Amino acid sequence: MWEKLRVVFTIPELRRKIYLTLILLAVYRIGWQVPLPIFDQAQLKKFMEASAAGGLLKTVATFSASSLQNGTIFGLGIMPYISASIILQLLGTFWKPIEALQKEGDAGRKKINQYTRLLTVVLCVIQSWIYVSQVSGAPGSINPQFTYIADAGGVHLLFSWHLISVLIMTAGSVFLMWLGEQIDEYGIGNGISLLIMANILSNLPGAVIGASDQFTMELGGDNATGKYGIEVVIMMIAFFVLVVLGVVLMTLGQRRIPTLSAKHVRGNRVYGGTKDYLPLKVNQSGVMPIIFASSLLLFPAMIFAYLGEMFPNPVMGTLKDIFSPQGSDGLIYNLILVAMIFFFCYFWTAISFNPKEISENLKNMGAFIPGHRPGTPTAHYLEKVMVRITFVGAFFLSIVAILPTLVNANLPMGSSNASLSAFYGGTSLLIAVSVAFDLVQKIDSYLVMRNYKGLLQ
Repeated sequence: MWEKLRVVFTIPELRRKIYLTLILLAVYRIGWQVPLPIFDQAQLKKFMEASAAGGLLKTVATFSASSLQNGTIFGLGIMPYISASIILQLLGTFWKPIEALQKEGDAGRKKINQYTRLLTVVLCVIQSWIYVSQVSGAPGSINPQFTYIADAGGVHLLFSWHLISVLIMTAGSVFLMWLGEQIDEYGIGNGISLLIMANILSNLPGAVIGASDQFTMELGGDNATGKYGIEVVIMMIAFFVLVVLGVVLMTLGQRRIPTLSAKHVRGNRVYGGTKDYLPLKVNQSGVMPIIFASSLLLFPAMIFAYLGEMFPNPVMGTLKDIFSPQGSDGLIYNLILVAMIFFFCYFWTAISFNPKEISENLKNMGAFIPGHRPGTPTAHYLEKVMVRITFVGAFFLSIVAILPTLVNANLPMGSSNASLSAFYGGTSLLIAVSVAFDLVQKIDSYLVMRNYKGLLQ
């Protein structure tokens, strides 16, 4: 492995791409720490820790590289860009102009990218305005305390301060969008995905350090201090390795459908008749079902938590308990989460996988699936297969999604360090594994082109 890594840095072009990517990621991490100039960070942190909105924003930060709970110049992250991309992708399924652009090749993709950037700016302005309005302490906001910096003359709640915050956050998100595009063009890997993974992995050192206070290197632990022993640490590491291994296997899992190309004669030679396969991913929808399901469940959790504080009564307490992962034993919440994941798995697969189009492509290439006639019968067969393997993928995503809750409730470190339990499953682990494999595959492509062995070979 060390020899393979050495070979990676001996290729000048690849070495430059890796260094540039690391530099741009460092720029992102530096800007992630720069606070907005007009916010009182101490009061904002206090408000986020005590408010239900803090948990929502912390979870959203997992898949958007944002920092809304801290109020920084990159507070929105690339959440507006992701939202704009998803909106245009969904529009392409039923709106003819966007669907036509998707079929125009490079020219259509460039036009869609331009629309995505414009929509991103609009969403940045809207989201930053809502965020600043709600945490500024202005009348009607969810923050009962002022978070603008105060001076001897009082707290500045002027329109100009509000506008400055919105412009700074919008500029920060647009800069991150540009940063991701620079990584795509001049660096290595997918820029937006790498920004998200950098944000996820940045939480790991703090989570490990926080959990380490509960363990001791003594066998059997220390009863006097209540710390757990080295055997618990080994068990947690082994469990983490098994979870990562399972995620890797399911991420790379495929159902390979055999295909044959039709034979044709040219002169005295017979061409075609070769065997190949059509790979269908078991987890066709990727991490999107977990993102959608978790996001939608966070809103009722935040709303009922807020209403429960304003109107304390048994009904509000029950609703708050149902939609909270920490409520009771989390059974009802997890069941709702699993049901939503199954729904979004089939929904996203239906959008991204078109069996009729694949059937037509096979027919045009002179290929067919043995035992199934080209055209509509092939499309029906592919749809039937995809329905079955989507169930397996949805079941896998459901297990991964509820693992952090189970770990948080049962492992020793869970009760006081939920940040570390998030790395045992859920969105964080799926994104990190998927992005890491994509990065390794792109590095491998450079190595193979120069007749070197890939990192995974």
